[in-house]
Amino acid sequence: MNINFDKNVISSLGKIENDISETINGIVKENIVQRINKRDYTVWNQSPAEISNRLAWLDCPSVMKANVEEITAFVNAVKEKGFTHSLLLGMGGSSLAPEVFKRTFGVRDGFLDLEVLDSTDPDAIMNKVKKLNPLKTLYCVSTKSGGTVETLSFLKYFFTFVSDAVGNSKKAGDNFAAITDPGSGLEQTAKNLYFSKIFLNDPNIGGRYAALSYVGLAPAGFLGIDLHKLIARAKSMADQSVLSEISPESNSPAWLGAVMGSLALKGMNKLSLILSSEIESLGSWVEQLVAESTGKNGMGILPVLGEPAMSPDFYREDRVFVYIRLKGHGDKDAFIKSLLDAGKPVIVLNLSDLYDIGSEFFRWEFATAVAGAILKVNPFDQPDVESAKIRAKEMTAQYKKDGFLSQPEFSAKNSEISII
Repeated sequence: MNINFDKNVISSLGKIENDISETINGIVKENIVQRINKRDYTVWNQSPAEISNRLAWLDCPSVMKANVEEITAFVNAVKEKGFTHSLLLGMGGSSLAPEVFKRTFGVRDGFLDLEVLDSTDPDAIMNKVKKLNPLKTLYCVSTKSGGTVETLSFLKYFFTFVSDAVGNSKKAGDNFAAITDPGSGLEQTAKNLYFSKIFLNDPNIGGRYAALSYVGLAPAGFLGIDLHKLIARAKSMADQSVLSEISPESNSPAWLGAVMGSLALKGMNKLSLILSSEIESLGSWVEQLVAESTGKNGMGILPVLGEPAMSPDFYREDRVFVYIRLKGHGDKDAFIKSLLDAGKPVIVLNLSDLYDIGSEFFRWEFATAVAGAILKVNPFDQPDVESAKIRAKEMTAQYKKDGFLSQPEFSAKNSEISII
């Protein structure tokens, strides 16, 4: 099969094209695109709970353009103070986008070399302690709720570490910045500890959808990435997402969501992600976004990432392959060609350069929202994450009170674990 890999979006979906066309017709008939852009929560549920207060990501490309100067001014200030490195302290949605920016762009000369800590493993923490000079490192604490136990534990540890290094807890605050929601516990803590900067994010953005907010853009600014250029790419994709016509050439975000949702309903719910080597870290962000947003109520789309390339006949008929390709870097082209020749469903999304990462963040956010509507799940809530946070807080409180944790007891009768 002859294929021009340099087209912006390429799709070869074979016999399932008709199913997707029916889904797109349904989306158009029900005005799904227009209703999403009007923040209509009934696209996903009859209740606005954890939807109406989670849709401000739609505004990020427009809103954050006005906030670039704030980020730039802060970065320039910390550079003048002699800071050479930054350490992002955060978990999950707070850390994945900064990780993508660092691994994709690296650090520009004269800016802050960004490290990310999102693991409570003692060796991971000590690695950062040994690697970074506390006198020249900006520690950026990032948590939406301001109450994530792991992130606040990082803060307590490193604030003590820096205070010891500078000999003054008040002065230690100069080495810290925060990214959080207004009114959170972290905002007040940051004020009490005299942090050098507090970035207050729009509270109506969920963690998974925060890549184009301060959560992603402040760390990108530390690295010296051109934020105006990055946001302009995201805005271009956002402008595309309001169009009524849904196709790869016009509204590719809605089209991608239609494909994902339609195929999942048909049992083709494995989303194999293949990325050019230069942008592979983007795959981890897409993986979390899609898996956590759609995997509910017995439904879901399962992203598959990091698989070795296999012969096409190795794969079952439950897959769709998405190749996120950086133009001029077609190291996976031969593998994709073999899948196309074998008639496998394949989508190719081409990035013209690294700054199209901004476009991809928005494309996948909108596509996931559309897929959620098709699957009839709320893509913005996070029941398992919240229950884990509650349990972590309970265990921490118990440890502080008793000095030990109750051990789980396995009940063979019902194959469940209960805490005694």
